[in-house]
Amino acid sequence: MAAVNETYGRIRLAAMAALRYRARMTSPTPAPRGGVARVCRYLYRVPLLLVHITVFLPLILIGMLPPWGELRVGDATFGAKVVNWWQGGLMWIFGFRLSRVGQPLPGAVLFVANHVSWVDISILHSHRMMGFVAKREIASWPVVGWLAARGQTIFHQRGNTESLGGVMQVMADRLRAGKAVGVFPEGRTRGGHDVGPFHARIFQAAVETSVPVQPVALVYGVRGDAQTIVAFGPGESFFANFLRLLGEPARHTEVHFLEPIGTQDLEGRRRIAETSRARIVAAMSGD
Repeated sequence: MAAVNETYGRIRLAAMAALRYRARMTSPTPAPRGGVARVCRYLYRVPLLLVHITVFLPLILIGMLPPWGELRVGDATFGAKVVNWWQGGLMWIFGFRLSRVGQPLPGAVLFVANHVSWVDISILHSHRMMGFVAKREIASWPVVGWLAARGQTIFHQRGNTESLGGVMQVMADRLRAGKAVGVFPEGRTRGGHDVGPFHARIFQAAVETSVPVQPVALVYGVRGDAQTIVAFGPGESFFANFLRLLGEPARHTEVHFLEPIGTQDLEGRRRIAETSRARIVAAMSGD
């Protein structure tokens, strides 16, 4: 009975947090504003972006090569550190002023985060190197797809059961090898209005390998008031979203590395999925 009451209480708190978060996210996605300010941002950000890609990216790729890319720098390799720096610089050019709450676990970890836009991967990579599970379409995106392919990304064909089985195997192999894997358990972006249900099956790799799961909450703007701005608008393509965000005002963005979940602490992948989502929603609502 005590376990039932505890579970009910946890679900009730998560539901209340979700309602508070959704109440702030009900405003429609605003259309990009024109004017002098946006033009001025393009005038200095586009040259910075070109330099970041054409000058610094080749240097980063060289820095990832052995033997120097494999040298240890603190708790990570030099190759991982330069990727952190480059991705953080990319997000700074786009106006994201990042702050971190909590610390990412070292070693083999399954990181799970809410999914808002393509920038989620870059923001997470600016803090911790991890191989992401991402939809196969990303591989064809300019710059981002090329980087993803070289960032240990595991591409998945959505709706393909055979593809998912292969993805699960690769995830488990990487976790056993001591590497970190990042996933978006919602399976897709949702316009920034809410956090969708987490698919429990994606947690199976962590259960099989007995590695911890660390939820991560991505909060755009003050208490998430920019989630819908950062997210893809209805029918908006990657290129259109890319250009729109490049002209947006600078905004505060928080990355919350939350309390890890031991796969031995909770019974079953569904419980782990529900607990992960509840912690992310609570962090986004300010609880």
